Amino acid sequence: MAIGIDSAEISQAANIKAAHAKAAGSSFYAAMRLMRKAEREAMFAIYAFCRAVDDIADDGHGTRNERLAMLNEWRHAIEALYTGKPPPLSDFLEAPVRRYGLRKEDFLTVIDGMQMDVEEDIRGPSMTMLDLYCDRVASAVGRLSIKVFGMDDEPGFALAHHLGRALQLTNILRDLDEDAEMRRLYIPREFLAKAGLDGIEPGKAIADPRIDTACRAVAEIAHKHYDESERILATRLTGRLRAPRVMRAVYSNLLGKMEAQGWAPPRERARLGKGELLLIILKHGLG
Repeated sequence: MAIGIDSAEISQAANIKAAHAKAAGSSFYAAMRLMRKAEREAMFAIYAFCRAVDDIADDGHGTRNERLAMLNEWRHAIEALYTGKPPPLSDFLEAPVRRYGLRKEDFLTVIDGMQMDVEEDIRGPSMTMLDLYCDRVASAVGRLSIKVFGMDDEPGFALAHHLGRALQLTNILRDLDEDAEMRRLYIPREFLAKAGLDGIEPGKAIADPRIDTACRAVAEIAHKHYDESERILATRLTGRLRAPRVMRAVYSNLLGKMEAQGWAPPRERARLGKGELLLIILKHGLG
């Protein structure tokens, strides 16, 4: 799930510009364009941070120890950010942290998630480990985002919990082949075993037609999180909710496309056409 900005791009302007360039044309970009400028720039700052640390985990450059050292450099940069003396690495986050009250613990949790990928190639994790991974790499990003959306903590963190997991599980199902190339397989071992897949060698697992059964079990969990996030969004909430509504709609539609295609090989990467994306924005983003 590499999303890649070079962590050497250390100025605020460079990070935000790079985030815009990398996101252009994505569903994330479409959702963020619905926000006011200050909020949009805060979201792109969060996005740039996530891409930088994710690239360390996924680009394969350097030894594991070297990449762990790079993640620790980010930890120190985040800690320094909250002392009021951010180094160049994290200074682009200073304005959004101050304006929206972004929490240090959430930035550090995202780094914890990336560390899971650096320490070992995740293959057939337990359900408990997968849920922890989703919380760190996705729901923690949601907890940062809801601050920018202006949501109250209790419903906002609940939305981050469910929508973050739903989006991450959808990405896992969409990126089976890309992850296998990095010798990773995020489908839980419990579901692999029920599908009759012995062992967790990624290439062999995703080449077996029975992977479809395991993936559909993951999709069922994702649907439950989408349903719960929809229930939260349907209540009377404070905040600017068009962006999360669009993200939920886009990714749940992608999940539906994948279910229709199935996950047995050969697979095609599920995509939404421009017309489909526009209809989603009109329905969920302009109300």
